[in-house]
Amino acid sequence: MIMKRLNIYIILFTLITGLFLSCEDFLDTMPDNRAEINSVEKVTKLLVAAYPTNSAALIAEMSSDNTMDNGSLYSPYNQEQEDAYLWKDITTTGNDAPKAIWDAHYGAIAAANQALDAIKEMGDPVNLQAQKGEALIARAYSHFALANLFCMPYNPETAESDLGLPYSEKPETLVDVKYERGTMKDLYEKINADIEAGLPLINDEIYSVPKYHFNKKASYAFAARFNLFYHKYNKTIEYATVALGDYPDKLLIKWSKIVGLASNWTVRTDAYIADNDPANFILMTAYSAWPYVHGPYTIGQRYGHARPIFERESVRANGPWGVRQNLFVANSVWGLDQKMVASKFGAYFEYTDKVAGIGFLHSVMVPFTAGETLLCRAEAYILQNNFAAGVADINSWIKGNCLPSVGTLSQEALVSFYEKVSYMPIKLNSDNNRSVKKVINPQGFSVSEGVQENLIQAILHIRRIENVHDGQRWYDIKRYGIEIAHNRDGIEPDVLLKNDPRRAVQLPQDVINAGLQANPRN
Repeated sequence: MIMKRLNIYIILFTLITGLFLSCEDFLDTMPDNRAEINSVEKVTKLLVAAYPTNSAALIAEMSSDNTMDNGSLYSPYNQEQEDAYLWKDITTTGNDAPKAIWDAHYGAIAAANQALDAIKEMGDPVNLQAQKGEALIARAYSHFALANLFCMPYNPETAESDLGLPYSEKPETLVDVKYERGTMKDLYEKINADIEAGLPLINDEIYSVPKYHFNKKASYAFAARFNLFYHKYNKTIEYATVALGDYPDKLLIKWSKIVGLASNWTVRTDAYIADNDPANFILMTAYSAWPYVHGPYTIGQRYGHARPIFERESVRANGPWGVRQNLFVANSVWGLDQKMVASKFGAYFEYTDKVAGIGFLHSVMVPFTAGETLLCRAEAYILQNNFAAGVADINSWIKGNCLPSVGTLSQEALVSFYEKVSYMPIKLNSDNNRSVKKVINPQGFSVSEGVQENLIQAILHIRRIENVHDGQRWYDIKRYGIEIAHNRDGIEPDVLLKNDPRRAVQLPQDVINAGLQANPRN
């Protein structure tokens, strides 16, 4: 299942120049010794490198309310894990650090830009339109992923002043290029332009293994999520519908199958990322310690998705479907009290020297699934006050993820369940006060009290389950301005308010040193 890094033609000369880093050590000469990309085959192969090889999952999950401090009896796995949990600026350089994430995503963007440049040089021929579409979508995706981590959430009321990120649209041919961050308005407009230009060009016929590329379902699922974050709800619904087809519940059979497999971690995690699972729209590999850090191992136990959270806030908390036994994913769980884990992501080790026992640890992530795309559409419907359609999508999710005995839930039943749940306080006096419901402060959009808010609470609860361990919960916290606290052993909890600038992870230090504006800090 592991895609190895592709050493093709140029080793991405723009991987260096396009990173906007402190480049002096690398760029003593102009990068003109690249191989010529002049055929359909070469462009197609180049696009294998247009996907990031590092993931933000560790930082995002540690930053979110899916993690707690289990106390000084335990140790963190590494400095990145601890600093992410403490909302500190991360200056280390491991595979899960901001520098690696930045480099990987801008490296992927560089490959997409080189492919687009080659296509243009060849006259933009008809037989390269599908590759052009993939390059545009891949470029948009990496910029979007970086924005989610390093920027505040998109808010149309402040987007003209909120810091964005440089949008790279061409291969670099100069050594000393100065970049500006621009605004979130600029950034989202350019992401949107690439998506709109790329979607009509996507053609699955060019792929031998479509699930490792932005195939049609994955591309439209990405477009749906982006437009949800962009507050363009009609487009969210339109694009999600293309990805899901007419019978979305038939795609959501993953956990009903996994729960019946042998009680074996590897068997079940392999099944979760299977490329023949209809719920998996795209697979991406990453150099990451995240499978170890969050997995059922006695390492990194200081900070984790511990039993109190797992059983009272997330996967095993009671929901409108009843007790946890009714929810398939809640019955495929491993781990320790300090970090309980659903069987999603296994660890895959690539040896570079078997004798010395050294190599690279990989994870295979599933950035877009049928379940998450369905929930994007449900949220969009509810934010448009189309409650019936939103409830129908929630029921499709329940049908695919719960025992048949749960049946179809009415709007009244869903609203009643969340209406009766108490808001979880920001600071806890007891684990008994944990709850699936938190006060929301939507950033740049509104949610009305009553029916609409309770249905949004349902969506946020279900998204937290669907996306557990993926990092997506952190982005929902940002979008909805959910104020959370991280307990700290022996001292007062640290509270993250809705406008706390630490919600935007700090840029890598060498990027700042090279002249790019840092994220503000209080």
